[in-house]
Amino acid sequence: MKRHKLQSAEVIVQAGQVPLEGTLAFPEKAEGIVVFAHGSGSSRFSSRNRFVAEFLNQGGLATLLFDLLTAEEHRVDEWTRELRFDIDLLTKRLIGAVDWLEARDEVADLPVGLFGASTGAAAALRAAAERPDRVAAVVSRGGRPDLATPTLPQVRAPTLLIVGGDDEPVIGMNQKAAARLACEHRVDIVPGATHLFEEPGKLEEVARLAREWFLHHLKRP
Repeated sequence: MKRHKLQSAEVIVQAGQVPLEGTLAFPEKAEGIVVFAHGSGSSRFSSRNRFVAEFLNQGGLATLLFDLLTAEEHRVDEWTRELRFDIDLLTKRLIGAVDWLEARDEVADLPVGLFGASTGAAAALRAAAERPDRVAAVVSRGGRPDLATPTLPQVRAPTLLIVGGDDEPVIGMNQKAAARLACEHRVDIVPGATHLFEEPGKLEEVARLAREWFLHHLKRP
């Protein structure tokens, strides 16, 4: 695959009244932009998210890795593990990031995809339902789409749910969630993978599936 010249910048994503740190990367003539959403920890510094983002960049997609929680909120969540399950909060922040992109000249005209992991997948699906004219595709990695159950029938963006073959409870959650989706959707189970896709070659398979999905569905007008 052709390598694309890449530019990147550290940015402050203004999600409503809350400034959140992020990394924006955009290759020349990008086909679309993918915003990453992870419910816990730092999306910017997640080795798994960065691996997938770089794979998407190589395929000609721009990416935004940003933290859904502020530094202080992250410290609180490390102790309580509550904010990562505050889907209302995560969704609000993610919608703020999608809206913020429209003010960035480099990527303002690009169709938007959302890549959600864990509880961030629920926020991605809810944000897609809230911004149907902006969000053109969703991918979930080991996600909890069941946490967005009431909203699932409203999602219009084509949705790919990727689950590890050895992540049995989450497989069931994803299959039940998929049954409530009225949009184009697919559940892909990666054999031999656990929840974090830490086994050799499994994260590469996630990245490949995600890139194919986004390149197919993120088309410039």
